[in-house]
Amino acid sequence: MKKNNSFCVCPLASGSKGNALLVSTPDTAILVDAGLSGVELQRRMAAVGQDPADLSAIVITHEHIDHVRGAGVLSRRFNIPVYISSATHQACTKLGHISALTYFDCGNRFQIQDLTVTPFSISHDASDPAGLTVTWQERKIGIATDLGVVTNLVRTHLSGSDVLYLESNHDPEMLTNGSYPWHLKQRIKSRVGHLSNHDAGTLLADLYHDQLHHVILAHLSEENNRPERALAEVGQCLNRPGIALCVAGPERPGDVIRIAGEEKP
Repeated sequence: MKKNNSFCVCPLASGSKGNALLVSTPDTAILVDAGLSGVELQRRMAAVGQDPADLSAIVITHEHIDHVRGAGVLSRRFNIPVYISSATHQACTKLGHISALTYFDCGNRFQIQDLTVTPFSISHDASDPAGLTVTWQERKIGIATDLGVVTNLVRTHLSGSDVLYLESNHDPEMLTNGSYPWHLKQRIKSRVGHLSNHDAGTLLADLYHDQLHHVILAHLSEENNRPERALAEVGQCLNRPGIALCVAGPERPGDVIRIAGEEKP
């Protein structure tokens, strides 16, 4: 992405087919998850002006294939460090050898150049799933997809975000009446499954503050949700002026959202 004094976030892909979120400052760029093929990740980064060779890191939230598919290939191809928890790494059977591997623990923040990344535990059916906050110059992006229930820990970490990238996975009526087998429906609705539109809206209403200007709804089910349904229900729950609400999709990168940095003398 073109350099300017902005904190930028751009969803490259979101959904069960693959997940990847690009976060950048004028001097640093990271991928949060890399759930597409290496070739497709390169193609989508090129579409938004990001050279993968300039990535400072790939940060993995959990081991499901739609979050790690291209991480190993991309890391080896461009010598990109990978940040991951030890338990998640052990569960990533197809990640392959990573020459620059750094383990993190949920609850302990770490630096990637000028970015401060704070991972926190979430409820999902994975070994050590994490949500993240990423901060730069007092600006904060909150990231939480693939969570079955909203805990006080989740609320605490996401509070005060300028941008929220939040799961809004399913419409409960569509899920109940859809074609998924019963055991999968139960898994999605469980405490280690995925957030519904209503759950996402309720959380966003709790997290609202004057500096929250952008909300990106993520990980929508193609089978059990529709973008217009998610936007309508979350918008009704949130019902606050001045917030740009959009949906991240699976087929192409979303818009680049920019938060102005501090004025330089």
